[in-house]
Amino acid sequence: MFSTSERRLALKAQATNILLFIIASGLLSACSESANQTVSSTTSTEKQALSLEGRDAKVYWPNANTKLKRDPAVEKQVADILASMTLEQKVAQMIQPEIGYLTLEQMRKYGFGSYLNGGNTAPYGNKTATPQEWLKFADEMYEASTDDSLDGSKIPAIWGTDAMHGHSNVSGTTLFPHNIGLGAMNNPEHIRKIGDATAKEVAVTGIEWSFAPTVAVVQDDRWGRTYESYSEKPEIVKAYATAMVEGIQGEIGVDFLQGYRRIATAKHFVGDGGTLNGIDRGDTIASEEAMRDIHAAGYFTAIEAGVQSVMASFNSWKGKRLHGHKYLLTDVLKEQMGFDGFVVSDWNGHKFVDGCDLEQCANAINAGVDVLMVPEHYEAFYHNTVAQVKSGEIPMSRIDDAVTRFLRAKVRWGLFEKGKPSTRILANDLSVFGAKPHRELARQAVRESLVLLKNNQQILPLNPKQKILIAGDAADNMAKQAGGWSVSWQGTDNTNEDFPGATTVYAGLKNAIEQAGGKVEFDVAGNYQTKPDVAVVVIGEPPYAEWFGDIQYIEYQKQNKADLALLKKLKADGIPVVTVFISGRPLWMNKEINMSDAFVAAWLPGSEGQGVADVILAKANGDINYDFKGKLSFSWPKYDNQVILNPHDENYDPLFAYGFGLTYQDKVELAKLDETSRVKLQKSTNMGYALFYRQLAPELNWVLGDKTNWSVIVNGPAGTTENSDNLTVQGINLAYQEDARRFVWSGGADASAKLAYNGQQDMTEFVEADSVFNFDLRIDKAASDKVTMGLFCQAEQTGCAGEVDITDFVNQQKVGHWVNVSVDVSCLAGTDKVSSVKTAWKLQTAGELGLAVSNLAIQKTDGKKAQFSVCN
Repeated sequence: MFSTSERRLALKAQATNILLFIIASGLLSACSESANQTVSSTTSTEKQALSLEGRDAKVYWPNANTKLKRDPAVEKQVADILASMTLEQKVAQMIQPEIGYLTLEQMRKYGFGSYLNGGNTAPYGNKTATPQEWLKFADEMYEASTDDSLDGSKIPAIWGTDAMHGHSNVSGTTLFPHNIGLGAMNNPEHIRKIGDATAKEVAVTGIEWSFAPTVAVVQDDRWGRTYESYSEKPEIVKAYATAMVEGIQGEIGVDFLQGYRRIATAKHFVGDGGTLNGIDRGDTIASEEAMRDIHAAGYFTAIEAGVQSVMASFNSWKGKRLHGHKYLLTDVLKEQMGFDGFVVSDWNGHKFVDGCDLEQCANAINAGVDVLMVPEHYEAFYHNTVAQVKSGEIPMSRIDDAVTRFLRAKVRWGLFEKGKPSTRILANDLSVFGAKPHRELARQAVRESLVLLKNNQQILPLNPKQKILIAGDAADNMAKQAGGWSVSWQGTDNTNEDFPGATTVYAGLKNAIEQAGGKVEFDVAGNYQTKPDVAVVVIGEPPYAEWFGDIQYIEYQKQNKADLALLKKLKADGIPVVTVFISGRPLWMNKEINMSDAFVAAWLPGSEGQGVADVILAKANGDINYDFKGKLSFSWPKYDNQVILNPHDENYDPLFAYGFGLTYQDKVELAKLDETSRVKLQKSTNMGYALFYRQLAPELNWVLGDKTNWSVIVNGPAGTTENSDNLTVQGINLAYQEDARRFVWSGGADASAKLAYNGQQDMTEFVEADSVFNFDLRIDKAASDKVTMGLFCQAEQTGCAGEVDITDFVNQQKVGHWVNVSVDVSCLAGTDKVSSVKTAWKLQTAGELGLAVSNLAIQKTDGKKAQFSVCN
């Protein structure tokens, strides 16, 4: 299925994982000299393939729009509306702001066609807002959009949300397993029911449009969005795309877009699951045949099912960004495949197109993007787009086509007849939200998605009348169980209280065991008062979303084997161990599997953790309650260097093949697995060391403090200190979503913002003879008192290897503009001042100050003179 050069590139990608991660994403992280040498040996043919921007020759993309026919009445209504609109009103329909930045007054003024809530935003700034509050906000935006007193337009706006696995942004909803778990079910009819239940729960809050389903076909599981994919093979994705779209939108000719049905979105077009080294928003170099047959497989069936929206992908294809790829978006998707809905961009996805920035992008519109997701800079984008149409840079015909497509979906959905959100079917019907039938659907999905990989001595199912120890930090942890895109974007700041009505794995086990007459003891660390008959250990990945989940190594807990130590402890005590693994992808964990008598891949099960107990516990009389049904929709690695592992690969040699999954009828004894690690941790070279680039280095934390408490760790991608009114922090956007942090000092007392290590870090290998400390800085409010920057501090408030007064520099900057800051630290090379660092960087002031920072890194000078120095 892949060409020889593609396979060669894939093998080289495995060998040069870290360096290619740097090249593709700009991340200043570790790489080795041998990796540099490997990359430099890339053939001229491969280099030419990497630079291709256009299509391959003579590739046919069949028309998929075979069921949804144009309704003359709909087309006339759309044409009549379009004919009555001004240019300004048309452009407003194409722009989608985010509710964290959009006010009712701005909606009333411009009449934007749609708006969205990001993963970290809820109505009125309340993370756990009730369904009634979501509905109230929807009503307010509807009324503002139809108020024609300022913009002359009565066209209602629609609200888009990431209903990724249920109505997942809203606290108290039913959370279904993430897509990777659903793929293991291989049950399209159940997917249809999940889509139907999700549409109903979204309808309760008045929202019209769901950014789902994701139909990526992931080829490299290091990608941080792997769990959003149903399978590494297109067959399941194709079947599920039909089922989920029809579950959300209804079936063509039956109940299409009627009643409680919502508008669905197939995403992300196209190739998002095939980037080099699994780097989010990276480059996909697959052939056009592979793009069609693998990565686009789900789009054919989604379009056939009548999907009304397709979201463009962040990734590039052979070096050209999809958001600016006219051939794929227009020639292929709209013309050859016959998609007659609208293309929506991803979050600021236009910014990365050549010739574009956050505030304008004629090239994305001309390429075929119809609705632009412009969360923060929507006013400037609106005015610039109007000007670009008037100048001829964007043809009026392209604007008319885009607005026609968007209005067609609105008319098909019946937006103009349905009235404001609170008057529609199921609006505010709390009997539907988090309803018992929906939770039963989710519980069934958990049961059917569990994959049994090991069951030596037939230890499962467990007798529930035994003394059972439950351990592991994922056992009673809804944040881990739900993963990212659950109440908050990353999910890292969630607690069990953020999921009312949900059941953790521990709670489900405890209830079933005690009902059967058994005894339960729970301790995260595996301690116990009475020696148990068996231990159920629930472990797994921390929550993550998008690039925060990108990994360089597929070995589980490569640098900190805490969970392996727990398993070894229990085995040393002679206790049989059943491991339940919570994860968004298969990982190499031969050591952990060896320490387990049984091993269950539970993926990210969502809100109904009792589904695990349903399967791994027998009935009280010893009979099987539910057997295992799940089969791997992703291959499981045998070695830690199998970073690309798919059934169509040459020399395919997994530990557990695609489709594998034991049942209670299988009598299979898994022999001890090879525990040899073939991939070593990489060291830094002159490419540098990133502290905060798109995300924090894993060993670092953002820390706030003042004299009350100098070490307040900020949990999640954004947060505020509860210990003091003197300093707050917020995640903001520079180039990527929440890739910068904004700090505000109130001036009440001396306070500091820091990047601090979990322990102490030896920085000797990073600070060399020509090193500088670099970061991007934006001043939002001038300093009213002295501002100091400290580098490489050994203690909380003293002992910095270098300290620089930056007050004058701060107050000389233009408010609201980003600048680069560099500090010469070369004189610290070879000294013990950087051998035991607690804090890598800090800013401190006793006065008022507002600023934002991003892209903090230590790197080479490249001959450029630094603005500051600690070497004076």
